[in-house]
Amino acid sequence: MPSFDTVCEASMVDVKHAIENTTKEITTRFDFKGTPAAIELKDKEITMIGDADFQLSQIEDILRNKLTKRNVDVRFLDKDDVQKIGGDKVKQVIKIRDGIETELAKKIQRIIKDSKIKVQAAIQDGKLRVTGKDRDDLQAAMALMRKEVTDIPLSFDNFRD
Repeated sequence: MPSFDTVCEASMVDVKHAIENTTKEITTRFDFKGTPAAIELKDKEITMIGDADFQLSQIEDILRNKLTKRNVDVRFLDKDDVQKIGGDKVKQVIKIRDGIETELAKKIQRIIKDSKIKVQAAIQDGKLRVTGKDRDDLQAAMALMRKEVTDIPLSFDNFRD
């Protein structure tokens, strides 16, 4: 029976390269000289450190540009609040989304069910497996998900005919 998986995964290789390029730009830019401005990646969490909120927003802007150049959707980024750390420094943690949350998966499942397309959707470990008898129905389900779900970047893997 034909099926495909709906996933929400960023290319970690491209994210790592974007972080490295951002670090390189931070070290060479004149307005960051002599400041504690830094960015690092550890276990799908990006930590930005700077003097003030303004500096963090500049670092984030550089990061977004580097991610866009590498075709990584910026909707993968989930920002936390700015925290004060020792002295005048502030830091912000950005989590990289991986997998579809159960709540959102149920919402997508409901959208598919309400559309009356002859497919079934099952939630499996951060993925949503869609199965159906006809390939055209599966493609219609893909089009429906692209149109209805805009808050996270969905991709479709493992298409089996």
